[in-house]
Amino acid sequence: MKLFVEFGRMMSKGEISMYNYGIGNVRGGTEAGIWVVISAVLAVIGGILLYFTFLKKSNDGKFKGFAGWMYDFLTFKKMLIENLLKVLYLICSLFVTLASFAEIGTSFLGFFITLVFGNLLIRIVYEFSLILLVICRNTTDINTKLSAKCCKPEEKKVQVVETKVEANTENVE
Repeated sequence: MKLFVEFGRMMSKGEISMYNYGIGNVRGGTEAGIWVVISAVLAVIGGILLYFTFLKKSNDGKFKGFAGWMYDFLTFKKMLIENLLKVLYLICSLFVTLASFAEIGTSFLGFFITLVFGNLLIRIVYEFSLILLVICRNTTDINTKLSAKCCKPEEKKVQVVETKVEANTENVE
């Protein structure tokens, strides 16, 4: 009983709120806001430093092992989305297949339609996503090949041929 009296006293003074989940704590909100600003400033400074030191074009092919993988990862030479899409496709297709069995007790036709067309729809979406990745990869390859072709000095020397054109000075009547 003494506990309930003490609880009532604390609630009446505002020391405890029945619905206080720490959201209205002004001090905590201010500290979190300051940390977000400091984090943003440090992220901008760190990003600029990494870009101009580690990610320079002159560092291409310079690193091996983890540093090489990190360089390729941060310069977007290696795309992780392809592996992520494969895992997501497997998860979604397994989910649709297993979830379609929930309908077998109510409607065999619903089960069959969900099983076939659900997996077909997931496959189409997955292939469309992969087509976008292939277009990106091919465009990058074409760009690389064209820039390598344009920047190499040509081995053939162009000969300048001078031709003299004699003017016809005869009077034409």
